[in-house]
Amino acid sequence: MSLSLSTIRPARGSARNKKRIGRGNASGHGSYSTRGQKGQRSRSGGRNKLRRLGFKQILAATPKNRGFKSTNPKNQVVNLKDINENFSTGAKISPASLFKAGLIGTAHKKIKILGQGRLNLKNLEFEGVKASDSVKLQIEKMDGKMI
Repeated sequence: MSLSLSTIRPARGSARNKKRIGRGNASGHGSYSTRGQKGQRSRSGGRNKLRRLGFKQILAATPKNRGFKSTNPKNQVVNLKDINENFSTGAKISPASLFKAGLIGTAHKKIKILGQGRLNLKNLEFEGVKASDSVKLQIEKMDGKMI
């Protein structure tokens, strides 16, 4: 006998016959068709509703994440002490230069300079960044510009 798709058989004992439900009393699974007599599980669609109830309890038990995540992106923060360490007098400070210095994660989000530390560098030019009021005063004192 040659081997072809039509002659392949499963190994002996590996495949079980499917339980045929609702095919007469002689089959052993007729009449109530393995569902029992009354109750929600004997009705059509009854198990699904039970599943939904169980899922509701699972949902109630899961911890909620409080609040919501704002779609308005937060400013990336750079302090004056970091600018003193990474730039020299007369430098132009822009999102690209801050990114190159490794002070921010990306040059495409908002950047704000905050006043932790003192500004020691003169003639700095700030372009494309926001600054707090105290920082603006220090920049003006050191002959710098906000563009």
